Amino acid sequence: MISIRDFQAGDAPALRAVFESAIHEVAIRDYTPEQVDAWAPREHDAADWAEHMQDLAPFVAERGGEIVAYADVQPDGYIDHFFVSAAAAGQGVGGALMRRILACAHELGLPGLTSNVSLTAQPFFAHFGFEIVEQRVVEVRGAELRNAAMRCVLPQASSVAKT
Repeated sequence: MISIRDFQAGDAPALRAVFESAIHEVAIRDYTPEQVDAWAPREHDAADWAEHMQDLAPFVAERGGEIVAYADVQPDGYIDHFFVSAAAAGQGVGGALMRRILACAHELGLPGLTSNVSLTAQPFFAHFGFEIVEQRVVEVRGAELRNAAMRCVLPQASSVAKT
């Protein structure tokens, strides 16, 4: 059973473990070891990470009481982080998180969502209606990584008054 909740103080270390797992164990199929090490270095400042997670205020997915994924959506519709641990990949956790983000975006009345999406995650995002706007090469800690700017236009509630 997957449950999704809001971020809580103290979640940051488990979210870091999800982040590292998703990159070092899943994205490694599309990126070199040097690229994944630059993207998700094992050595990091835990306080900076905790502050960043607090600022993102992500949704947190748990299975059996264990944090297995997290994702955020910002007030402007930007998804900054969307990560599923290797142990939970391909088991519906990401889909549950994306449905939560889409529901949140609808509640906020957002016209769409955007994200910079890894090669690994592009098919998943496309499944949920995201389209590639631009293929990119970004530099992260001296390594060049390919990703794509993607967007999803959200259907808006009809503004036509019923007569």
